[in-house]
Amino acid sequence: MKKVRGKKKFEEQTFWQSYSDMMAAVLLVFVLIIAFTIIQAKVTYEQKEAELKTQNEALIKQNEEILEYKDQVKEQQKQLDQVVGIRKKIVQKLNQKFSNSKLNVTVDPETGSICFDSSVLFDYSKYTLKKSGKKVLNEFFPKYFDVILSNDIKQYVSEVIIEGHTDNHGSYLYNLDLSQKRAFAVSEYCLGDSKMFSGKKLETVREMVTANGRSYYELKRNANGKVDANASRRVEIKFRLTEEEMIGEMSDILENK
Repeated sequence: MKKVRGKKKFEEQTFWQSYSDMMAAVLLVFVLIIAFTIIQAKVTYEQKEAELKTQNEALIKQNEEILEYKDQVKEQQKQLDQVVGIRKKIVQKLNQKFSNSKLNVTVDPETGSICFDSSVLFDYSKYTLKKSGKKVLNEFFPKYFDVILSNDIKQYVSEVIIEGHTDNHGSYLYNLDLSQKRAFAVSEYCLGDSKMFSGKKLETVREMVTANGRSYYELKRNANGKVDANASRRVEIKFRLTEEEMIGEMSDILENK
């Protein structure tokens, strides 16, 4: 009987030892699973954190670019307002200058340009100035440049353009040649030996003036949309402001961003 009891006791001890080993193994497995899960969660967290950091840096950079863009737009708008103000001032001064003149001068309120019917200056399809045309120019240009070269205006004007324009009768090249020769004839008379300007003022005016021919690419039309041939044949005097060049450059930069 003693041997049976000892054997039974041994078997019970062996059973509980095996059970303990099994539970320890299961516990180790759970510990390993939990550890792996924690490590994986940590890696995932660090990855998400890195992604969020990258996204935040991208958002910060984007916000900085937006702020920079807004500053550029504000600066451009400021310069644009200045251009509009200066142009308006020049238009007012030109209107005042020619208000008591016998010349029938109309200043475009938006652009400040002034047009002369070509029939006043030239015979039809010709580019030699008529006597009546020279008389008009003798009175017009000194008054015009009194305004352009005045102390409060001169610094803002970069260029004065004399443009020849034709109707659409004839070929493009014929009209281009005619419009260029008419623009040149006007500039040659005003900047040559006509004694319209002298000394330092003449050199200043020469530096500012350019002459261009536009052929028939800026035709005038009546209310019905039909080409007004008489109005299309003209010589146009216009000015360009220094700020316009800056705004053009800024616009190119903003468009390429």
